[in-house]
Amino acid sequence: MGRGRAKAKQTKVARELKYGTHDIDLERLRRELGSGDEPAPEVEADDPADGPAGR
Repeated sequence: MGRGRAKAKQTKVARELKYGTHDIDLERLRRELGSGDEPAPEVEADDPADGPAGR
């Protein structure tokens, strides 16, 4: 027992996050995530024909 207030607060916060209207700066988010006009660098995959690494 005694979880009533804590659970009520968690529920309130969860509802605010789910249903609240939030102003989101999409351009700033895009810059922070690095999804600008630059293409992502390609990562070279290991060739399975080379065999196990380190031998």
